[in-house]
Amino acid sequence: MDGEHLIALGKEDEFVLETSSDDALDYFQRWLDKTSDWKFGFISYDVKNCIEDLDSKEPNRAGFPLIHFVRPRFVIRYLPATSHMEVLKGDTELLKGIALKELFHKAEANNSSQHATTLRLAPRINRAQYLQAVTQLQRHIQEGDIYEVNYCQEFYAEESLSDAFAVWQRLNTFTEAPFSSFLQLGDHYLLSASPERYLKKTGSRIISQPIKGTIKRGKTDAEEQALKDALYHSEKERSENVMIVDLVRNDLSKSAKRGTVRVDELFGVYTFKTVHHLISTVSGEVKEGTTFTQILRDTFPMGSMTGAPKIRAMQLIDEYEYSRRGLYSGSVGYITPSGDFDFNVVIRSIVYNAAKPYISCSVGSAITMLSVPEKEYEECLLKAEAIMKTLHGKLHESKNLSF
Repeated sequence: MDGEHLIALGKEDEFVLETSSDDALDYFQRWLDKTSDWKFGFISYDVKNCIEDLDSKEPNRAGFPLIHFVRPRFVIRYLPATSHMEVLKGDTELLKGIALKELFHKAEANNSSQHATTLRLAPRINRAQYLQAVTQLQRHIQEGDIYEVNYCQEFYAEESLSDAFAVWQRLNTFTEAPFSSFLQLGDHYLLSASPERYLKKTGSRIISQPIKGTIKRGKTDAEEQALKDALYHSEKERSENVMIVDLVRNDLSKSAKRGTVRVDELFGVYTFKTVHHLISTVSGEVKEGTTFTQILRDTFPMGSMTGAPKIRAMQLIDEYEYSRRGLYSGSVGYITPSGDFDFNVVIRSIVYNAAKPYISCSVGSAITMLSVPEKEYEECLLKAEAIMKTLHGKLHESKNLSF
């Protein structure tokens, strides 16, 4: 990739939350308050159970904790295009023994098909089950229970990755996603090619950039323009986007100064390597003294991965989805010594537990009354395409599975 890498190495301290409780985020905030330092880590979707009176019925197959953050020993800014490295934290002399440039060069050399394992990825549900669930969710919408819900499905394999870092490098050659990340905490790995930002705070300004609206890339310039126009003018995609923008505005207003929340951009069409997306930007000015976990309570999980109204949508997600989301549709990112932060939305990602072993790749789409269930299923497969290609994956077929 040509973009900037922010790299955290080593561990001086850590915070791990295994189970949900009403005061879990208070413990997390106390850990954050111990030092003004860099912190890197992840927040699983199931942290929702610490924020609202919610539960998760499916087993935690990937085996990730709810929250895992570390204070790293070293923080480095690395620019691959120029091989320039800037040490933001840690002893520069000690870093000389860590061959970061060689690490990246080795990964690029290994980033070829001969080093990748062909995996047989099994869907947690078949096509018929997916269509039935979407139809049932549309009944909830018709009855006024919800307006929109993000419904997801999982593809998985109980196999090992021989070189997770090289797989992540390969994934990003297919996607070139702006919020991609590679995370290794013990036996837990995240190989993310996320195109979506959850929250970024710089000074007192906070922004969220929800994605709602997806269409494939074209083969010619004329087809590309036609597809982008179709995405921008789609009644379905615009309705999805504006409902989530309204939800994000409401969430941010809880932590923001009165009158500062605004929509900086509505229905922006952005082009990625595999798809076009409809992205909006919402911003606000955070009230003085607002803590990180207070902002988390007010905005998590992100509206683009839940639906509206948020709490009822999450209840239906747990009722109709066949797998626990875990880290998927959660967030990974960092907090700076000054309290600024940047976190993505964990989508287009491979979640990997090397100890089990277990590989999980989930995809989803927004369901509204305008949704056509068969097309929503096709959109899920489109979003999974880069991951399948990365893993040289094949969908496992049996008499019980229909694709």
